[in-house]
Amino acid sequence: MLSKLFPSNEHVIERILRVVVGLGLLSLIFVGPQSYWGLLGTLPLVTGLAGTCPVYTLFGISTCKTSGGLKVGI
Repeated sequence: MLSKLFPSNEHVIERILRVVVGLGLLSLIFVGPQSYWGLLGTLPLVTGLAGTCPVYTLFGISTCKTSGGLKVGI
C-alpha cells in the first residue's frame, strides 16, 4: 500500500543532491544570515532521504533508471 502512495521515483544522484542542498539550506539557520528561511531545507532533505517526491508522483514523473534508460516525463 505504501509503495503505491510513496513510490521510489528519484535517481540515486538526485537523492544525493537533494540531501546536500537540504543540509546546506538548513545550515543557514546556524551560520550566515541565521534566519528561519533555512527551514526550507527540510523539504529536499526529507524527499532525498525518503527517495520519493510527492510532486513527481502527482505528475507521474520518475527519474529512476529503467531497463531502457531514464524515464522522465509522463
